[in-house]
Amino acid sequence: MGGESVYEDPWDQAEEIVNAIVAPVFPDRSVDVRSEGATGDGKTDDLPIIQSLINTLSTEGGGTLVFEKGVYYLRGPLELKSHIHLKVKEGAVLQFSAIPEDFLPVRFTRWEGTELFNYSPFIYAYQASNIAITGKGTIDGNAEESFGTWRPNQKPAQNRLRDLGNALAPLHERVFGKGHWLRPSFLQTIGCSNILIEGVKLIDSPFWMIHFVYSEHIIVRDILVDSFRLNNDGIDPDSSRYVLVENSRFRTGDDAVAIKSGRDAEGRSIGVPSENIVIRNNYFEEVHNGVAIGSEMSGGVRNVFIENCRVGNGRNLLYFKANLDRGGTIENVHVRNIEVDTASVALLRFQTNYHSYRGGEHPPTFKHFRIENVRCKQALEHGIWAEGHELSPLQDIVVRNLSIEDAKIPLKIGALDDVTLESVTINGETMDRTGPSID
Repeated sequence: MGGESVYEDPWDQAEEIVNAIVAPVFPDRSVDVRSEGATGDGKTDDLPIIQSLINTLSTEGGGTLVFEKGVYYLRGPLELKSHIHLKVKEGAVLQFSAIPEDFLPVRFTRWEGTELFNYSPFIYAYQASNIAITGKGTIDGNAEESFGTWRPNQKPAQNRLRDLGNALAPLHERVFGKGHWLRPSFLQTIGCSNILIEGVKLIDSPFWMIHFVYSEHIIVRDILVDSFRLNNDGIDPDSSRYVLVENSRFRTGDDAVAIKSGRDAEGRSIGVPSENIVIRNNYFEEVHNGVAIGSEMSGGVRNVFIENCRVGNGRNLLYFKANLDRGGTIENVHVRNIEVDTASVALLRFQTNYHSYRGGEHPPTFKHFRIENVRCKQALEHGIWAEGHELSPLQDIVVRNLSIEDAKIPLKIGALDDVTLESVTINGETMDRTGPSID
């Protein structure tokens, strides 16, 4: 369902989304990985035994692999299969080697919105159903000294991949991996369903931390994401639907939650939106951006509900971003009950000229936003920064009951942009306005 909400109270739709999400269910069968030969000594490579247990348990109908206290060293990617539940108990650590060669051969993945073959994500699931990672333990990417150093070298491969995607080149021409410096995601699902990530702590990721691609019926609950490297997004629902993110804490070097749906011509061609997403009761303690939509949003994003979140420090706390290559539509976004300490760039930011663009022939559409009950102590630069393009001005954006105690620049809103402010107070002054300032 796109466009304006047909619900008398649009938040009724959020409850319907949550109630429709189907959680994974597992057989009543548990295996302690140590009883089957895993050491948990932090030195021995436990991956072969653990992967074998996953494969066997999955073919037998599934169950739970239990990790008791210890450090389980994994020299390579862990592949989740259908009907597998990893229970990582308190004191247990799954620690990856982060040696790049351990994450070859290449696998099918999506990187910044474009499909390719690249280094395997550290935890990978492809077309699996009923999968879960729960417990109070830790998953450690251990990437600081390896993949974490690669970003300065990635530009040639990054540009080549974007050219290939925009040209709709066949997948067999998009083989990257060794020598190309494109970092893998930490945990990635592709074409999966009925997913639960609950309770665990994720640290030191090589790139995006939790990346759901073409996946559905997803619950992320009570997790801690702690990784300050640039591009360490916390959670990226990417062309995915029926997603709930709740009661979690984020300390990230980039977006805490970033909703995406593919990039440029390929994203428009595939045309799979991200939709029916609820983000609630989270603490964005220290983040680059709080909740973002885009910039890879060419397949569209719709029906997003964000509520009851607290933000400590960040740059843009609600950031909706795209550019003139993307096309696609972001619509039916509802936000309420947000508390913010400090925003260094903007509290609310709408941007349709994000970074440089190549052709500029596909302006995106932003429409039907409702943002209400937001309180911010300090916006070091902008309070509300709404910057549509003359070819695609912002449509039907309503902000009501918002206050910012201190903002250097209260408002920056394009003259053509349809932005209505109701009961908006910045620096003690009322900033109400209706629609665009130029008809």
